[in-house]
Amino acid sequence: MTLSKGRRILVVRNDKLGDFMLAWPALACLKRAHPGNRISVLVPAYTAPLAECCPWIDEVILDPGAEGTKAAQRALLERLRTGRFDALLTLFSTPRVGWLGWRARIPLRLAPATKWAQVFYNRRVVQRRSRSARPEYRYNLELAESLLAAMHQSPPRVEPPYWPLAAETRRQERRGLAEELNLDPACRWAFVHPGSGGSAVNLSLDQYADLVTAIAESSDLESKWVLTFGPRERDAAQHLADRLHARDIPAVLLPPRAGLTAFARSLAAADLLIAGSTGPLHVAGCLDVPTVGFYPAKRSATPLRWQTCNRETHRLAFSPPPGRDSETDMTRIDIPAAAARIAEWWPTLPVAGDATSSPGAV
Repeated sequence: MTLSKGRRILVVRNDKLGDFMLAWPALACLKRAHPGNRISVLVPAYTAPLAECCPWIDEVILDPGAEGTKAAQRALLERLRTGRFDALLTLFSTPRVGWLGWRARIPLRLAPATKWAQVFYNRRVVQRRSRSARPEYRYNLELAESLLAAMHQSPPRVEPPYWPLAAETRRQERRGLAEELNLDPACRWAFVHPGSGGSAVNLSLDQYADLVTAIAESSDLESKWVLTFGPRERDAAQHLADRLHARDIPAVLLPPRAGLTAFARSLAAADLLIAGSTGPLHVAGCLDVPTVGFYPAKRSATPLRWQTCNRETHRLAFSPPPGRDSETDMTRIDIPAAAARIAEWWPTLPVAGDATSSPGAV
């Protein structure tokens, strides 16, 4: 039975961009469970701009992090105390956050039953995430549903896209890039993000060049290739563009956007995004943009564990064959076979400029 009033819920996911994007299904679940639920998030300054535009978040609170000054830590504690939160949901538990929630006197505190930090929580869910038996975003949903059950609220059914941009917003992004980059909006646009942000194993530039070349040669589709990059990754993207130009495959670099949110929104213009298991891949997943992800084979980073949260029909994933000593050896991925699979699959997908292509378009 649903309570007659909503609850003030604080959700913590204060690490990297990809991890935060995989929290959006859980945030959607909490927000839609009751019209009166108010969702606050504790996030670092880096992901705060995206948190501000998340439709499931009512309030963004900046986390100064463990390296923050004592004054900043005291200010955060006071902010949580005055927020009068009914519940705290920590998606990735650390002792600092657990201690913070306990000191803030939040009555219901739920987290995974891992590490000694769980002593600060009065609700715990055993998940054994290290086994990587389920996608990360499903683990997050399980925690959200457990919190709702503890508050006597019924979890709603939530489906992609978890970032439901309006159809006109998507069209505007595509029109703007078409003009800026001189791209034909009637063509298929494939975005390729060859960088890793330093947190993920990825293909080499030569592998990306071979992949794009093989896809272009295997498909009859008229396609355009847009290369994206993060901070300090422009040179790598330019090197990839040069390799493709030498093979008579036109590729353009996406110019720097005015901040993380603008970059993230630009991905809505893509018909396909190809990347390693990085933040941009998971942003595209939230937008329900079709994705092709390249992952290592080690258990903590498998395609299943870090699966994008778009529709099943909108994602492909590749990793090296199993091998105890080569699970992170991305050179063992069969690039021609991957390219053939992508070239076969891509034509079955709608074009981003078509308003019917996104089930979340409004």
